[in-house]
Amino acid sequence: MKKLAALTLTLCLCLSACPALALSSRTVIEPAFPVPDYVTNLLDVARGELGYTEGERGYTKYGEWKGDPYAQWCAEYLCWCVDQVDQRFGTQLLRNVYPLYSGTNTGRDWYIRQGRYVCRWGNVDGWGYQWLKGESEFITTGSYVPQPGDWVFFTWDDDRDTDHVAMVEYCTQDQDGKVTIHVLEGNAPSAVQRQTYDLTYSRILGFGTVHDVMDITMRSGCSGVKVQLLQDKLAYLGYLPSDKADGRYGTATAQAVNDFQKLHGLKTHGIANIATQYLLDEKYQEALDNDPATWTVIDDE
Repeated sequence: MKKLAALTLTLCLCLSACPALALSSRTVIEPAFPVPDYVTNLLDVARGELGYTEGERGYTKYGEWKGDPYAQWCAEYLCWCVDQVDQRFGTQLLRNVYPLYSGTNTGRDWYIRQGRYVCRWGNVDGWGYQWLKGESEFITTGSYVPQPGDWVFFTWDDDRDTDHVAMVEYCTQDQDGKVTIHVLEGNAPSAVQRQTYDLTYSRILGFGTVHDVMDITMRSGCSGVKVQLLQDKLAYLGYLPSDKADGRYGTATAQAVNDFQKLHGLKTHGIANIATQYLLDEKYQEALDNDPATWTVIDDE
C-alpha cells in the first residue's frame, strides 16, 4: 500500500504540473500490478532529465555514455537512466530487467526472448498469437494497458522495424473510455520530454513489460525464457529428455509437443498453441500435486 500511495502522490504531482490534463476529464488508471521500488526509482531518475537538450551535431551525454556521442538517442536515454538506478541503489537492472542496446529491433527482440513483450495486435512474427495470462482470448489492440516502467516501441514506417522507444510514466482514461499513454522519452525530437499517445496508435508496435503478463504460441525456431519453461514442463512429465531443455525450440521439442498432443486428443502439429499450453499446465500441476518430492511436511509439534 505504501508503494501505491507513493505512486499516487507522484502522479498527482505530475498532473499538477500539467494543468491541461488536470482540468480535463481524464482519470489516472491505477496500475494493475504492484509497482516495484526500482520502477519508482527509475521514473524519478528519468523525470530528473526532463528538459535536457542535445548539443551541436546532436551530441548527448547519453550517446557518449553508450559509445557514440552523436547517435540517435531514445534508447540511450532510457538505458542511461537504468544504469543510474543501478549505480545509486545497488541494483542490477541493466541486461536483466531492462536491455542495454542502441540498434534497431535489438531492444524489442531482447524483451521477446525474456518473455516480456506484448505485441499491440497480439501476433509476434516467428512465434504466433499471444494471450494475457489466465485469459482464453488472444490479445487484440487495446487488450493490454501498459504499466509504469514498461517500454513502448514505435515504428515510423510500415516495415515493423523499431524506430523509437519511450518509457511509460502512467496511463489515463477519459469519460468515453479512451486510454492515453503518458511517456518519458528522449530524442523528442531534440530533448527529453513528456509525450502522450493513444493506446490504439497505429505506430505503436508493442510493449516491453516489467511484469510477466502474457503467454505466447511457440514453434520451431523460437528461443528464450518461455521456451525454457515449456521444455521444463515437458521434461518433468517425461515427454522430453532433460538435456534437450535448452531454451531452443528444435526438433526434439516439436516432437515432444506432438507426442503430448497426440496422447491427449489434441490436433497434432508440434506447435505449442493456447490449447496445448493450457492442458500442459493442467497436467503439470496435477503431476506436481501427486509428487511426494514436492510435498511440504508440516510439523504440528
